[in-house]
Amino acid sequence: MKAGFAKWDVNYLAPDYYPEYLPYQKKFDVLGMAQQGVLKIPPSLVDPYNRHIVALQSNAQIVAYNKELISGEKVPTNWEDFLKAEFKDRKFATDIRPKLLATLVPAWGIEKTLDFSKKLADQKPIWLRGDAQIITQLMMGQFQIAMGQNYKTFVRVQKKDVAGVLGLKIVEPLPVRLSETEGVLATAENPNAALLWLAFQAGPEGQKIRDDLDLAASIFSSGSKHEQLAKGKKVSLIAWDHYIKMSEYEEDIVKALGFPRADKK
Repeated sequence: MKAGFAKWDVNYLAPDYYPEYLPYQKKFDVLGMAQQGVLKIPPSLVDPYNRHIVALQSNAQIVAYNKELISGEKVPTNWEDFLKAEFKDRKFATDIRPKLLATLVPAWGIEKTLDFSKKLADQKPIWLRGDAQIITQLMMGQFQIAMGQNYKTFVRVQKKDVAGVLGLKIVEPLPVRLSETEGVLATAENPNAALLWLAFQAGPEGQKIRDDLDLAASIFSSGSKHEQLAKGKKVSLIAWDHYIKMSEYEEDIVKALGFPRADKK
């Protein structure tokens, strides 16, 4: 993209480098067209600061547990419960990438989140990488609890759980983040078709397909699984005000967790 060789029409803007992608996107006023009904897109799916970027789905973090190793009553009912003595020293697994902790910032603020992160590191959890791997190992009985995995990944793995050992608990504030941000590339050969493709994915039909296939529709899409999951619950939402800061939150949290880091040069 930076070299000018990219010729595809629609591209994904990874949250880790979100600002770096923005200069290479075509400046359609997607938000304006959504607000005026020209495109059937819920305006909340569109970045209000960069009005040409659309978040096509959401992810929510939940707590999963193995019913054969621990009863549901003993599973933490709030995030602070993971700091109790009975969960110290490899009693639960969590992802080494702190997307869960970063997604708690809207509800808690950065200072409380960093303090919680330091205390969580002192609990010495089992650090792993990748939700599918973590939940699969949980299902196999490698540990009793998995903290903060993607809801949709849990459901995907649960379909393979023939023994029925996997349990789920929703812990509040429920961490939810916008995801799958896409835009039309400035050098797109078919920019209008690309815009219509984004509109289809963000519209009612496209969102239903995403939900039916992978529980991947946005929390802002009426009737979506994520909207239903969050109904009546306190939610910590990485919406647009926080989305662009997600990588900063994660970097600060990694420092608070005390992970070793290579020096940047």
